Amino acid sequence: EEYRGGKDKVFGFFVGQVMKAMKGKANPAVVNDLLKQKLAG
Repeated sequence: EEYRGGKDKVFGFFVGQVMKAMKGKANPAVVNDLLKQKLAG
């Protein structure tokens, strides 16, 4: 909800959580793209 309200810091939090869960092995660019797709629709 907050992200859809325009809060970009929340998006950064989500990316950080994914990177933490993947122990830093995920590609941040791919994570960004996938999250944007999921959150958009």
